[in-house]
Amino acid sequence: MEVASLHDRCIWSSIRSPSPHRPLLVHSRVSISARKNSRSLRQKSSCAASSSETLVAGSRKEEVADLQSWMHKNGLPPCKVVLKDRPSHDEKHKPIHSVAASEDLQVGDVAFSVPNSLVVTLERVLGNETVAELLTTNKLSELACLALYLMYEKKQGKNSFWYPYIKELDRQRARGQLAVESPLLWSEAELDYLTGSPTKDEVLERDEGIKREYNELDTVWFMAGSLFRQYPYDIPTEAFPFKIFKQAFVAVQSCVVHLQIKYRDRLEIVFSLTAIGGCFLGIGGSRKVSLARRFALVPLGPPLLAYSSKCKAMLTAVDDAVQLVIDRPYKAGESIVAWCGPQPNSKLLLNYGFVDEDNSYDRLVVEAALNREDPQYQDKRLVAQRNGKLSVQVFHVYVGKEKEAVSDMLPYLRLGYVSDPSEMQSVISSQGPVCPAVVDLINQLPDNTVSPCPAPCAPSLK
Repeated sequence: MEVASLHDRCIWSSIRSPSPHRPLLVHSRVSISARKNSRSLRQKSSCAASSSETLVAGSRKEEVADLQSWMHKNGLPPCKVVLKDRPSHDEKHKPIHSVAASEDLQVGDVAFSVPNSLVVTLERVLGNETVAELLTTNKLSELACLALYLMYEKKQGKNSFWYPYIKELDRQRARGQLAVESPLLWSEAELDYLTGSPTKDEVLERDEGIKREYNELDTVWFMAGSLFRQYPYDIPTEAFPFKIFKQAFVAVQSCVVHLQIKYRDRLEIVFSLTAIGGCFLGIGGSRKVSLARRFALVPLGPPLLAYSSKCKAMLTAVDDAVQLVIDRPYKAGESIVAWCGPQPNSKLLLNYGFVDEDNSYDRLVVEAALNREDPQYQDKRLVAQRNGKLSVQVFHVYVGKEKEAVSDMLPYLRLGYVSDPSEMQSVISSQGPVCPAVVDLINQLPDNTVSPCPAPCAPSLK
């Protein structure tokens, strides 16, 4: 979809001098100190957007070296991938880039290995691990810190060491493998297409979260000595309007990597999410990585990699580098695929601008809560706990497993509907599942049919 306000502009565009009580409550769950700016100490600096394109296989040469050339000059060892053009849905927008095999590859081959010197971390950004932990345990997320750093670096233009990488993020414009922007960058008219979907509420709530992050930027600037020394006159909220910060935040969200736990002398990385959201690579093992180095931006990683919910290839941090070992053979020119993690399609759309039709992790999240004003609330809570449920219980409805989800959900819902004290006593004395009659009813239904559960009053749904 075309986002009119961002038309013909990069992600960080130029900056210039935002009744009776109900026994049960059910609703869909949505995942996720402002202070005024002080007077600017100097005229706001302009942030010129990069106009040159990256040199890729099959495209014309440009003045500025492409991302891979820059990486090779700064320590990237020979790799087996190239950057390939992927056409945009709109001819007015530049094609996006994707990582493709430069030669025929076999299972187990190392496609690329990015040295840590080319990886952006909070330790590099803030210069002090203690400061990094202090900042990220308060009101500002790691994504906001990384976005702020890249915005400052962008103001330096070609003088910034990270210029080629920032230029590549500009070109991608937070677009996923379908060359579509995250809904966070859609216009209001485009968001109307999501009316009736819980995803629209997630988009709006994520947007509010980004606004809260923006309102805390000046605090980071004053607290982080490294940023203060480098940019002593550029107070964040005066140097960068909210619109620019949001664009940078969404770009970082689409590519940030989460290195979390050391396992067998290496870091196994998979995708996960935080409250604010974003693409994070999570891990399993025994030893945690320090917070200052846990969140990272890895060139040649996302968003240049194609994603699949069924792929087994994962980025891996080994020694002083982050590498990708492929899980399938590739012909030269084919896009390299990595696992996008156990994310439902709503998160894939929000973070990367695409959905996976074969996503086995796609689900509807339903949160059911026993009403605390119900006179029988305590009895119902105990019965729920006896059956492995909570007073506020989350149910996941997966594609192709709807009947199993309903079988798990309806006994709990039926418990919330109970209003007759004698019926409640019968439930309390029962040693089996809550309201087994409902389970029996489900078992008798055809595969594609679920009848409404009879109840004195229906739950509220949001």
